[in-house]
Amino acid sequence: MRHALLFYCRAGFENDCRQEWEARSGQTGGWETAPGFALFKPGKGGEADPNPPAAKELIFARQMLYVLADVQLGDKDRLTPIVDALKAGKTPAFNDVWLEHPDSDEGKPLSGFCRRFGDIARKALQENNLIDESARYRLHLFFPSMNRVLICSVDPNLAASDWPMGIPRVRMPAEAPSRSTLKLAEAFMTLVPDAESLLKPGMTGVDLGAAPGGWTYQLVTRGIKVYAIDNGPMKGDMAIHPNVKHMRTDGFKFRPQNPVDWLVCDMIEQPARVAQLIAQWLAHGQARMAVFNLKLPMKKRWTEVERCFDLIDQILGAADIRYTLTAKHLYHDREEITCFLARQKAGNKRGR
Repeated sequence: MRHALLFYCRAGFENDCRQEWEARSGQTGGWETAPGFALFKPGKGGEADPNPPAAKELIFARQMLYVLADVQLGDKDRLTPIVDALKAGKTPAFNDVWLEHPDSDEGKPLSGFCRRFGDIARKALQENNLIDESARYRLHLFFPSMNRVLICSVDPNLAASDWPMGIPRVRMPAEAPSRSTLKLAEAFMTLVPDAESLLKPGMTGVDLGAAPGGWTYQLVTRGIKVYAIDNGPMKGDMAIHPNVKHMRTDGFKFRPQNPVDWLVCDMIEQPARVAQLIAQWLAHGQARMAVFNLKLPMKKRWTEVERCFDLIDQILGAADIRYTLTAKHLYHDREEITCFLARQKAGNKRGR
């Protein structure tokens, strides 16, 4: 039996979740969408992928959960229907319970309710032996409204996002010159495997489109020496930092004299042009790893993502370069996605 699936996303990107899931899983069925989430009910037909992508592998979905029950709630007693549904489904115990709501204007009023109701729900679940810290699965109670809850589960070790609502908490550094620094900080948290070992003091990096220095800041705070490439001015400490060399030149024309460890890029440019640029750097051995943004069009976002990834594959394939590519529509992204691309010693892996 195929479970219904619940996807969390940024409001306005529900259709992109749908297109990506259908393209990558081969599953077809019915969809319910509302700002901040998409609910998928698989059909009977179609050649479905027996190993569909997990939440961490999806680009537009922040979280993916298996739906156990869709329960309508009354105005007075919201707890009893939830406990009754879990008992009726004969579900095993869960290691934890998260109460969540859509990340949307419509969902914001539910934030306070979820916080208040969380302790009440947890206590009731414990009293009914439905919470066991050694259990495999985590329970999610997702409230699209005050009168409806989607009871969901997930194996946090295999598939799920590590953060409630799929949103990592990143603090804005007071000394950073722009809020764009949060995007690269989140990218290192979510896209780069074993980031601590790959971001070491003494490494070298290039920041294309660096001004005013938000992404450069993330590199230099980790002890990386940075060539900041931008015709615009750097601001604050990034304008005078000893590990930053600001070069006023075109980011599409600049090439380093020696290969660097890291290439980062947050330029406002056509996504295919950026994808081609980054792939050429890695194909020519001018960088080992890259984090970059692709500014997507308002329509046909998934089509544009596939186009850009195919372009990267063609360029690196022609150079016989094995690589890892992962991408995510981060919480701090807007109309762009953020990608991590790295040369590999073995295995041609397209992480999407």
